[in-house]
Amino acid sequence: MTNGNPRPMTFGVVVGNRGFFPGHLAQSGHSEMVAAIGKAGHRVVVTGPEDTRYGAIESRAEAARCADLFRKNRDQIDGIIITLPNFGDERAIADTLRAADLPVPVLVQATPDTPGLMTITDRRDSFCGKMSVCNNLTQYGIPYSLTTRHTEAPDSDLFRRDLEWFAGVCRVVRGLRRLRIGAIGARPAAFNTVRYSEKILEANGISIEPIDLSEILGRIAHMSDEDPAALAKLDAICKYVSTASVPRDALLKMAKLGAVIDQWMAQTEVAISAVQCWTSLEEYFGVVPCTVMSMMSENLMSSACEVDICGVIGMHALQLASQTPSALLDWNNNYGEDPDKAVCFHCSNLPKHFFREVKMDFQQIIAGTVGRENTYGTCVGLVKPGPMSFARFSTIDREGKIAGYVGEGAFTDDPLVTFGGAGVVHIPNLQGLLRYICERGFEHHVAANLAPVSAAVREAASRYLGWSVYQHQ
Repeated sequence: MTNGNPRPMTFGVVVGNRGFFPGHLAQSGHSEMVAAIGKAGHRVVVTGPEDTRYGAIESRAEAARCADLFRKNRDQIDGIIITLPNFGDERAIADTLRAADLPVPVLVQATPDTPGLMTITDRRDSFCGKMSVCNNLTQYGIPYSLTTRHTEAPDSDLFRRDLEWFAGVCRVVRGLRRLRIGAIGARPAAFNTVRYSEKILEANGISIEPIDLSEILGRIAHMSDEDPAALAKLDAICKYVSTASVPRDALLKMAKLGAVIDQWMAQTEVAISAVQCWTSLEEYFGVVPCTVMSMMSENLMSSACEVDICGVIGMHALQLASQTPSALLDWNNNYGEDPDKAVCFHCSNLPKHFFREVKMDFQQIIAGTVGRENTYGTCVGLVKPGPMSFARFSTIDREGKIAGYVGEGAFTDDPLVTFGGAGVVHIPNLQGLLRYICERGFEHHVAANLAPVSAAVREAASRYLGWSVYQHQ
């Protein structure tokens, strides 16, 4: 999954036109936008010349035909792209979106004029028309996104990058709406920081499916050592990470835990999970769940420890935007005297995607209390250098809303001798970010992803989901 092809998106396209502007621009603009989206590997739902003049939208009747086409494909359409090859009819475009009534992101693109082609036969005026379209969408209460530059040609590298960004926005919006999260076990008593409001999440379309840890352990107790699901999971674990120093009985316990969680998630149709760990599983079952959770995150089914439901929402948002695995980390240590560097750490269930090299070992922190033999299963290694995005969302119970922050930095190759999964991060103005986190009472957990996708996550969460999100600069 981490190396697979990205899921193709389906975009509804509205091609603007206005009668006293050159019609051949609407005709060519229709073809150029469809070709640009297809070249990026995505699908298109758009009216053709057999439906409307040039396949564009200008009149109220054409708006109705386009809206009807969109409604028929509402389950497939991930986002809508408004393209303006000429000025475009602002009312018809807004009427199309209102009548279609699709709760998906909208991108407004305008094609630039070319110096030397500014006579009445070739002049676009889409530079101006884009403002009129945006004005009407604002009047209609329809949220929308903008390209990086005010005008961009559909076949340009600028628009190609904007289309990739917009696809990420659409994936985040679709993935967070009607999301189902598995809460496996109770919040550890020592972690007040992972409290959250289930009702606020439900009001935002995110449902929580809980299961008591005793039910998980009870199902494991009824599973034989020769159970096919357990043996399949055992084989997968041994292929996933080096287990040379780990006793087989510990590996079999992990395999049963993973098999039971897989079965429960499939039965309840939950997409991602947050798992109780500290220290019930170690004391009463005899392993840590880290490798099982690492494998889920590696397969794009994000899993957070300490039942940090809001933490796994951040993981999932970043994963949706990048289509690569996310991890949950602690903002854990300073790194020497550099104010813009810190050590991010967990003990750890980081996906294999994050590591330079990784092996399975025992969990050194918990081993001091419950014994080394009860703490096998952690993934140990250093995070590989490269760009990273981070995100944190929380329910703000006193205000009845979801808020958060996002930003970007990089994991470095600075030396670090420690245990668990850890890496040194460099984030510009890190001290300002830390002050923001502390002043607003955000948690010490943060989701991370090895791709620069924070802007897409913020656009989706803030503009289309209505969350209050700070973008760290």
